[in-house]
Amino acid sequence: MNTVLRTADLHVSLGGTPALKGVGLRVEEGEKVALLGPNGSGKTTSGRATLRGRDLREIPDGRRARMLAFLAQEEHTDLPFTARDVLLLARSVGLSDWRPYRRADHEAVEALARQWELTGLLDRTLQDMSGGERKRVLLARTFAQDTAIIVLDEPTNHLDLRHQHEMVARVVDSGRTVLMSLHDLDMAAAYCERVVLMSRGRIVADGAPSEVLTARIVEEVYGVSARRADVDGRVRLLVGR
Repeated sequence: MNTVLRTADLHVSLGGTPALKGVGLRVEEGEKVALLGPNGSGKTTSGRATLRGRDLREIPDGRRARMLAFLAQEEHTDLPFTARDVLLLARSVGLSDWRPYRRADHEAVEALARQWELTGLLDRTLQDMSGGERKRVLLARTFAQDTAIIVLDEPTNHLDLRHQHEMVARVVDSGRTVLMSLHDLDMAAAYCERVVLMSRGRIVADGAPSEVLTARIVEEVYGVSARRADVDGRVRLLVGR
């Protein structure tokens, strides 16, 4: 298989406190990978990594933006950007600052707006939206960027239950390589072919959901009682009393 993202013996410290300790991770072309772990496990920390064999820091910003789209857990701006502005800007990343928007760009934005239920939001500013509306715009932005690789940090934040599942399904069915951090273990098991479970800065399990999400491992990592059920070939976890 073709490795598109890789870290090797990665050590990262924040304020002198170790966040990642010798982490080695590989993501292959077309994989849908969920990164799981308790808060503070280091799963949202970036560091040295390679993208298609090149150090991320050595790839020019424009070139990297044409290869990989990233959505942070929280994104804010004081500028009065509308949803249309955000999506059009994503269409132009990595290209000349003076390149005018083309008819194809506007058509792509309209299509994305229909797909993500954003048509009524296109001319509203991000500041005038709810958290869920803003998150859907930013998720659609990763598709407008039209990259082969998408990295998402807690993409279901602020979304209601329907939009959480619709969004994750749309992402994993897109044909792109996907790496996303999640807190919902059941969602990771339902939509991702591979889960990577982290604890205290280290990977403690990596494999198919059926291999990783056992009651014993969940209890050890999260410190809560857990029971597991397999329903129609899908892992389900009952956590707590």
